[in-house]
Amino acid sequence: MAMPLRQSVKVATYLAEQKIRRRDKFPLIVELEPLFACNLKCEGCGKIQHPAGVLKQRMPVAQAVGAVLESGAPMVSIAGGEPLMHPQIDEIVRQLVAKRKYVFLCTNALLMRKKMDKFKPSPYFAFAVHIDGLRERHDESVAKEGVFDEAVEAIKEAKRRGFRVTTNSTFFNTDTPQTIVEVLDYLNDDLKVDEMMISPAYAYEKAPDQEHFLGVEQTRELFKKAFSGGNRARWRLNHSPLFLDFLEGKVDFPCTAWAIPNYSLFGWQRPCYLMSDGYVPTYRELVEETDWDKYGRGKDPRCANCMAHCGYEPTAVLATMGSLKESLRALRETVSSNRE
Repeated sequence: MAMPLRQSVKVATYLAEQKIRRRDKFPLIVELEPLFACNLKCEGCGKIQHPAGVLKQRMPVAQAVGAVLESGAPMVSIAGGEPLMHPQIDEIVRQLVAKRKYVFLCTNALLMRKKMDKFKPSPYFAFAVHIDGLRERHDESVAKEGVFDEAVEAIKEAKRRGFRVTTNSTFFNTDTPQTIVEVLDYLNDDLKVDEMMISPAYAYEKAPDQEHFLGVEQTRELFKKAFSGGNRARWRLNHSPLFLDFLEGKVDFPCTAWAIPNYSLFGWQRPCYLMSDGYVPTYRELVEETDWDKYGRGKDPRCANCMAHCGYEPTAVLATMGSLKESLRALRETVSSNRE
């Protein structure tokens, strides 16, 4: 796990506080969507399917920051849409960083070099660039040529300026262990990004492409082979060891979608950003008024093939904190990655 030591300590402290307060449901990281508009039309995403009037909306800074503060989460992932299209995205980031929230700005990188001057390097801030494969594969997934090359140049420039840069890669049933190895090797060894996040594609109901999402057994087999030969140990993956075990099928977990909630222009989305069963205005209402027991694999057919990070990474983190053995294992990996 390549999470910086300072961030690991803050998250561990936060989790300990929740245990002391005997809170059984709380947010670990908020997925903040201050807009749905995007400058790409990716086949696996359905955000731009919203009506034109919705795509023109931009969340006010006070609303965005206020939602995160109301939740109490120590980390924020700002997505969309393309968040760099928001005219006040730098102010949203600035205010969250000032509150010492760890902020990951998720971007396709097309506007990253143009907007980079609006941001300042900080231990609390990172660009999270979406990379689904090497040049041909990535450009095909985003339905536009040249996007991979622009993303690479943006990452290099951000690293040169002292920014933390992470990546987010989603894999489909058209991927093979070799295509996963190739892109993660490139990101890890050539671009030397700080951290990498990976996730099997979930059958997002509004996505134009419904044919290439992974099933559970496909996911396990794919990652088991990709992680072999020592790859998993040497890649700077931004995941708990237990979540990586989960992807390989070594362990199974229930979904804890309440720990990575989504807040968008419509409010807090029930139960997660991949499924829309209504919205509520506060995180407290989301937690207290949602029937969480009816969601997850084996309960809701929509969840049958889901192994997405947003539902299962927090379960893995909580399982780690509840086990001395797993806590020591995660600590060893964190210390080792921070020495590199």
